[in-house]
Amino acid sequence: MNRYARIIEVIFFSHYREGANEVAFERDDIVRVAKKLRIKLPKNLGDLIYSFRYRTPLPEKVRAKAPEGKQWVILSAGTARYRLVLKTLATITPNKMLAETKVPDSTPGVIAIYALNDEQALLAKLRYNRLIDIFSGVTCYSLQSHLRTTVPQLGQVETDEIYIGLDRRGAHYVFPVQAKGGNDLLSAVQIEQDFALCAAKFPSLICRPIAAQFMADDLIALFEFEQSENVIMIASEKHYRLVPGENMTSEDLTTYRGRPL
Repeated sequence: MNRYARIIEVIFFSHYREGANEVAFERDDIVRVAKKLRIKLPKNLGDLIYSFRYRTPLPEKVRAKAPEGKQWVILSAGTARYRLVLKTLATITPNKMLAETKVPDSTPGVIAIYALNDEQALLAKLRYNRLIDIFSGVTCYSLQSHLRTTVPQLGQVETDEIYIGLDRRGAHYVFPVQAKGGNDLLSAVQIEQDFALCAAKFPSLICRPIAAQFMADDLIALFEFEQSENVIMIASEKHYRLVPGENMTSEDLTTYRGRPL
């Protein structure tokens, strides 16, 4: 068990009561438990929270306290305050049976060479190939990358990129984008936070949260979500394979013309 897992396990069981649906804790608990266990902490304490939100599962003993069909997720509860809350299983994965759509790859070679991680590479591919426009059917412009802000009742939230869109009617949209590469997990909790971010910061715009996931180096899954009665649902999913232009065939184009919009 690594140091993060040891810390979060001790924090959980120091506050947990049998049958509870929620466990509250504070950032100071991380420091207190680390000292007790004689564990050296990273300078950025938030990395521990981020790790269990998006990268790795919680320790097995913590997961064992979730009833069947539920899982513990970490939510913000204000400045330096958090909640472990039981949620219906909420990990989102691409449907491997879904048909692919080829798109001529417009990513500059120099960007592909120097992208520092999978997430950066994925965001670059979305931007240079206008995949958000293609997927949404709306003309989109990147407003800001890695937006970190505070939302009422949730505290600090972060989304990987914000796009603003305009359709032929003149309606304006906001597209918060979550990008996942490698072994990072896509969670419905992140999408809930994106809906809350839009409501707080862009209340007059139509909110359409999107998630992007690398399935392979040149294959990208895109999801759009709806929220109904506080339940996150997948409204649309498409898979785009980036290929050299010469790899597009007349058969591909014939196939795509026959697909419904």
